[in-house]
Amino acid sequence: MHVLVLAGGLSAERDVSLRSGRRVAEALRSERPDWEVTVADVDAALLTRLSEHRPDCIIPLLHGAAGEDGALRDVLESLRLPFVGSTAATSRLAFDKPVAQQLLKAAGISTPDSVAIPQGTFRELGAAPVLDAVVGRLGLPVVVKPTKGGSALGASIVHRAEDLPAAMVGAFAYGDVVLMEQFIDGTEVSVGVFERDGELLALSAVEIVPEGELYDYAARYTAGTTEFFCPARLTEDAEMQAQAIALNAHLMLGLRDWSRTDLIIDSKGRPWFLEVNVAPGMTETSLVPQALSAADVSLGSLMADLTEAAVSR
Repeated sequence: MHVLVLAGGLSAERDVSLRSGRRVAEALRSERPDWEVTVADVDAALLTRLSEHRPDCIIPLLHGAAGEDGALRDVLESLRLPFVGSTAATSRLAFDKPVAQQLLKAAGISTPDSVAIPQGTFRELGAAPVLDAVVGRLGLPVVVKPTKGGSALGASIVHRAEDLPAAMVGAFAYGDVVLMEQFIDGTEVSVGVFERDGELLALSAVEIVPEGELYDYAARYTAGTTEFFCPARLTEDAEMQAQAIALNAHLMLGLRDWSRTDLIIDSKGRPWFLEVNVAPGMTETSLVPQALSAADVSLGSLMADLTEAAVSR
């Protein structure tokens, strides 16, 4: 078996992707020493490489745009190359936060009230009246973040109306559409989901306690800046509800192989869906590996199983 792990790319999450790719490749080599496991970047030479040395399976571990927006997966599907993870079409649904939230909200799952605003709307209607209207609806504090992207890049929590313009500028640096979202005070958790032996399984929720108010890029990838608890310090009922939402998000969006759902559990134990990821981080500080370790499931064995399932498709 020749497995090609794709990592890197040109998104703002390139460094995280490279770390994820290296870790998964090492785990696979350890689990399946008879397999040839290589890592490649996504660049102009990739398609030539794929045509000259066609792998048996590809594991896309690109985070952010291109890796999770379906574009690369469209190319892999066009080349009829087996790959681990969700299809191009379902990746696009999951990557667009407002779209994913509305689909789950229509199914009765709690999501924060939100407004998605393209940059052009600010130019046409004026920033001040638009922000006044949104704050009048959502109140303060409010979460500001790009509608597409990961690792909390461009995200912030705004408590004062006068700080909103700067927060919007920061979010627009990572995308043309910004999501302004009702702030839900509570415990932030993440639930990994994976398919194995024909079953869809939810891992224990991982509780996230950053040093600061926001679980931002530095808090995610700098060791020691965030405290994690797995299983999360939740009631049994809240844990089960969080897992159920993660399973439902995976199923309702038509995802495949694995995913990770991020939620907030409020003071009443009610879970709120925030977003779902089709290419979860696999670094030393990432959430899914922590949950796998707590469940006594090795990363190498899971990736080997997902690879074999992709090839058999």
